[in-house]
Amino acid sequence: MTLNEPAKRPLELWGGIECTVVQIGSEFRNQVEETGHLQRLSDLDAIAALGIKTIRYPVVWESIAPDHPDICDWTWTDERLTRLRELGIRPIAGLVHHGSGPRYTSLIDPEFPDLVARHAERVAARYPWVDMFTPINEPLTTARFSGLYGHWHPHGRDYPTFLRCLITECRATVLAMRTIRRITPHAQLVQTEDMGKTFSTPHLRYQADLENERRWFSLDLLFGRVDRQHPWHEICLRHGIKEEELDFFLEGDGAPDVIGINHYNTSERYLDEAMDRYPECFHGGNHLHPLNDAPRIDHYADVEALRMDIPSEELGFKARLAEVWDRYRHPIAVTEAHHGSTREEQVRWLIEVWHEVQALRETGHDIRAVTIWSLLGAVDWNSLLVARTGFYEPGAFDIRSGQPRRTAIGRAAESLANTGAFEHPVLDQQGWWRREGRHSHPPASKVEAPFRARRPILIAGATGTLGHAFARLCAVRGLDYVLLTRGEMDIADPASVDAALARHRPWAVINAAGYVRVDDAARERDVCFRANATGAEAIAQACARLGLPMVAFSSDRVFDGSLGRPYLESDSVSPACVYGESKAEAERRVASAHPEALIIRTSAFFGPWDSANFVYQVLRDLQAGRTVKPSEGIVSPTYVPDLVHASLDLLVDGERGIWHLANQGMTSWRELAKRVAAEAGLSWRAGPQAVQDKPRITALSSERGLIMPSFEGAVSRYFRECEVDWNAQGFLDAAE
Repeated sequence: MTLNEPAKRPLELWGGIECTVVQIGSEFRNQVEETGHLQRLSDLDAIAALGIKTIRYPVVWESIAPDHPDICDWTWTDERLTRLRELGIRPIAGLVHHGSGPRYTSLIDPEFPDLVARHAERVAARYPWVDMFTPINEPLTTARFSGLYGHWHPHGRDYPTFLRCLITECRATVLAMRTIRRITPHAQLVQTEDMGKTFSTPHLRYQADLENERRWFSLDLLFGRVDRQHPWHEICLRHGIKEEELDFFLEGDGAPDVIGINHYNTSERYLDEAMDRYPECFHGGNHLHPLNDAPRIDHYADVEALRMDIPSEELGFKARLAEVWDRYRHPIAVTEAHHGSTREEQVRWLIEVWHEVQALRETGHDIRAVTIWSLLGAVDWNSLLVARTGFYEPGAFDIRSGQPRRTAIGRAAESLANTGAFEHPVLDQQGWWRREGRHSHPPASKVEAPFRARRPILIAGATGTLGHAFARLCAVRGLDYVLLTRGEMDIADPASVDAALARHRPWAVINAAGYVRVDDAARERDVCFRANATGAEAIAQACARLGLPMVAFSSDRVFDGSLGRPYLESDSVSPACVYGESKAEAERRVASAHPEALIIRTSAFFGPWDSANFVYQVLRDLQAGRTVKPSEGIVSPTYVPDLVHASLDLLVDGERGIWHLANQGMTSWRELAKRVAAEAGLSWRAGPQAVQDKPRITALSSERGLIMPSFEGAVSRYFRECEVDWNAQGFLDAAE
């Protein structure tokens, strides 16, 4: 192979669907079910529309033969693989994805390898046109989580169980490919593994060295490299693995055709014995380590290496891929590229991986593809599936709608698949993992050069709750912004708006300004309409002329509350007050002037950074011994940080039209006040409640997507994130 031979072939964009079926205790979790793909054949057409031609796809043993190895249901898989073939998408068939098999086996069952091979044979015979396989996904990672850390079945927490799981998985891979190739001789093994690296203080270098050697073990086994000189050969024998079990792999017929490397920001770790420097959640140890020589430090903090002062060239995908290439000199694919974060950070991660792979290909590294993972997102992977909280991370599509909605990752995927490039203003800034401020303990002196010229988001409304919140969270998310006062841009004056846009040259505009004094609007109708309707229209007209995305905010007050249920985006407006009329008029004018604008209806703000909200006032009154007198009606309380994050995600996604954004659920003002009092540990005192035959319901729901968390959870987070300690005596002094 000549130096630049890999670069002559276009870098491919592959896709993947999160398809873990994992047993935790006696229960199974199925990500295909939890993301809804189990019921949506149409997902495959949406994926094909991105231009993706190769996909990691489940033909998962636990789903096909859940109760008995000889009782198989192929209905779902037949339909999906047939459709993939019709769409011209090549599947990489995954047979066991982080699982331990159906209930009748496990990773420590001696029969597991033969059972997997039997399933593989049936898959190959049923789908002879499928020629790429991953029999066992990430065997080393799965063995760690199942046999060493106890997260998944069989919940082992020792090295004998870990090594038994790993040997079982790797033997299953070899036997599976042997049976597959008897039917499809040209079938390829795409063997995936998470490839991280461990860094440490000098005192913990022994542990880092152990983990850095261990990370290669599954691939070394499959390549036939674990001979008697291999550093893990003796460790295996010491923990119950027989020599003939290791000799099974020496033939090397389990060597992958393509090494699939998965890597996440959390894959690289740093070990530090100074545990008091880190939160307790990072405290751990190695009391199970397999070495028996001199005494070692066995309790330490285990943190993300990206937050430590380590040279940037030693961290990240590029460094890890280069290590894999140097060790094996074998074709590679990035088989998972995903970052569970805000939308712009997800895009930054994908594009950084793409560019780094391109750079490696130019220097002779044979890297075939980058895989977007996961196309449909994932549920509860922030807890390794152990907790059932419904925490969802979107991918190329967001499934929290009637049909999956394409995100900015999806837009990037289509561009990469068809042109090999993607551009978006959020790429002006680097990801958090490369920005200043990421370090747990900042280095003594380190100045990072700007990434490139940055285009800001222009935010109108510097004196309001929403404007301040957008500025604050844009800074956190690495989104450059300009926050303007009325003196700097009078939104109701078209000339002032034009001048501000020309001066700051933003890539998007968020109108967080406006008239908010609902009770005063009736006697200040002209002032209210000038700020809310005329101002919104002036910004929309200017943005439309310049082709700029715009975000405008409306209110639940565009409805009168008589419908008897939460309102959806398609419900007709029916304002019952002047403020509501001004917002309804603003919606009409913005939509007319700028059809591509994003109009967000929301409700009943409360947030941790200001006092201009109902929750703050309830707490203030209760601590002062005053009686709380809630208004009547049922609403959807909206936590400002959640609103701002969701709004920014939709902006980056390129969404348009009316969206309802409020925390899920609804409550009366009285019940909200009682919940707040209970959370704060304060005595509940309220005035008499008027009797209403039919309470006014202005709560909001959505037919476009429920992308905000519950309001109950938001109330709890308010107390954790608030800048005031409500239980401290000093609150009264600060509030008065």
